Amino acid sequence: MMRTDWLSRQALYHPDAPALTWHPTRETLSFADLDRRARVLATELTRRYDLGKGSRVAILAPNSLAHVLLFVAAQKAGWVLVPLNVRLATPELQYLIDDSSPHLLVLDDSLREEMDELSIDAPRLSRPHVEALSEDGDPDVRGENLRLQDPLMILYTSGTTGRPKGAIYTHGMCFHNAVNTIQRLDLTGSDCSFNAAPFHHTGGWNVLLTPFLMQGGHTILLDGFDAETLLALCDSEGITIIWGVPTMLKMMADSDAFDRAELASVRYAIVGGEAMPEPLIRVWQKKGVAIRQGFGMTEVGPNCFSLPERDALRKIGSIGFPNLLIDTRIIDEEGTDVPVGSVGELLMRGPVVTPGYWQNPDGTTAAFEGDWFKTGDLVRQDEEGYFYVAGRKKEMYISGGENVYPAEVESVLHEYPGVRDAAVVGVPDEQWGEAGFAFVVMEKTGSTEPEAIQTFCRDNLAAYKVPRHIQFVDELPKGHSDKIDKKALYELATSTTPAS
Repeated sequence: MMRTDWLSRQALYHPDAPALTWHPTRETLSFADLDRRARVLATELTRRYDLGKGSRVAILAPNSLAHVLLFVAAQKAGWVLVPLNVRLATPELQYLIDDSSPHLLVLDDSLREEMDELSIDAPRLSRPHVEALSEDGDPDVRGENLRLQDPLMILYTSGTTGRPKGAIYTHGMCFHNAVNTIQRLDLTGSDCSFNAAPFHHTGGWNVLLTPFLMQGGHTILLDGFDAETLLALCDSEGITIIWGVPTMLKMMADSDAFDRAELASVRYAIVGGEAMPEPLIRVWQKKGVAIRQGFGMTEVGPNCFSLPERDALRKIGSIGFPNLLIDTRIIDEEGTDVPVGSVGELLMRGPVVTPGYWQNPDGTTAAFEGDWFKTGDLVRQDEEGYFYVAGRKKEMYISGGENVYPAEVESVLHEYPGVRDAAVVGVPDEQWGEAGFAFVVMEKTGSTEPEAIQTFCRDNLAAYKVPRHIQFVDELPKGHSDKIDKKALYELATSTTPAS
């Protein structure tokens, strides 16, 4: 039971230590405060709405204190939390509601008009009311006989290849991901970090927040990302760990506040989602902040790999080594393990792997090879054991009979002077079957020509890897988790007259 209810232990060990600060109001909850309010909330919602083990509680709201209160209450009472994305269109939300069939919907007041367009057969409760319910009452929740394999959350994937799938995130996954993260990142109860990632995404919960709840660290929760605010917090609150996708760290580095920030308390920055370009790594290192590249996914962990900060430049582009409780394989199309240096699909197994997708047995079956989860990511391992991501299996294209991995080409494009961002997709080509189409964002508009970039690529890549088409754009489209939307780029590429 206690392995699903960490706060009750932290409330005993460190009752007065700060667990969570809600930055918009500067309200800070100690571990004892958070534990008590979550127990009160679990009791009140169970009584009022007849919730029990397995009841789905959905929340549609921007980041809020209510999210964390509901999460801790779910760890105690056995509900299944379903965080919904406020940026989705009405039909997209309707699909998720129909799929998860929540027993209770918690709703931000600003979204009531949108919710009136949805069909939902469940009571609705305002987010402020949830927070108020947790403040006063008799914490009498007994909890259920919870097991590590019981669902804790349903986290919906972005659905770039079809309808979103609800990855089942169990109590055991949460527990072992926290253990993995604490061990691999050397987290302590003295660590302090922020959380500006949206709670519909696994990163918002499980990159640092849940490991901090287990280890006794202090999280400053924000209602959204703002580069200047985060830089100021690093100094005023003594933040020890920065984390985010490369775009976030790029925006922070580009901010006028970056030069003013001392960042003396910061131990390192964790970067995930995609590879961080070398020039940006150097900018942060000059500021005295080491970079740790990571890698993970909703269905596994999500904290699966970590690159030691000492290797940030020596092993540029590497995701490092698998975390303690994760086994890995790299296989070819026939399911045979590939030799060192060869590219293949990454398989993972361990106690951090999802048991499957909510109400989707076909999707679950397709995702596994025995007890190995098929990630769909293409990786290689060098002679020292470091892993590198070559791209998504479905993103790889074949040009003139040769496999091309967009991540490799993108890495070279990022080295070209003045390139701020770049992404490559494969498009149909009459001569070669497929060819590369590169979208490039420059620091200054009109500062170079496509041919100059292609020449640079020829000097650094095999001829078949050089993008045949290059198009300059102001920004790259991003999905709901701030990753580059390759599907949107492919659609644009196949409908656009190439610049070269």
